[in-house]
Amino acid sequence: MVPVLETERLTLRGHRLDDFESSAALWADPEVVRYITGKPLPRDTSWHRLLRYVGHWDLLGYGYWVVEDRDGRFIGEVGLADYHRNLDIDVAGIPEAGWVLATHAHGKGYATEAMTRVLQWADERFARTFAMFDPAHEKSMHVAAKLGYGDRTEAKYNGEPAVVLWRDRPDG
Repeated sequence: MVPVLETERLTLRGHRLDDFESSAALWADPEVVRYITGKPLPRDTSWHRLLRYVGHWDLLGYGYWVVEDRDGRFIGEVGLADYHRNLDIDVAGIPEAGWVLATHAHGKGYATEAMTRVLQWADERFARTFAMFDPAHEKSMHVAAKLGYGDRTEAKYNGEPAVVLWRDRPDG
């Protein structure tokens, strides 16, 4: 059910059970989660995240992909989700774009490459998406700008400051 997407350097595919160890390691890395959760995730939370990824595809017809390089090495996870965020702005029914990459993959343009392909896929299905960030996460907001996200909205997520950036399908 999860489409396989390819780029020049990457393959994006659905999650499998054998992705759990790589995903758990990703989410346990303090540098990876610095601006996301602020602290490494325990294995059970990573397990719930993996199940949530699979469930998105079954229930909503979209979700997250595993990102691999051409050698099959796990790089990270990217995609679209509906997390029913506790935001003080209305995002109901609008898919949230997100990306998280292993530290060995940082700074190589993989997030932009993978998400460009995801958004090509998404543009056939959705008129609008958004992305949410910790206000201090400048590197990810820079990636978002390259992907066409703008129209910055200051928001509160669980009572804490957040930045929401919006992207409309190019044809409008």
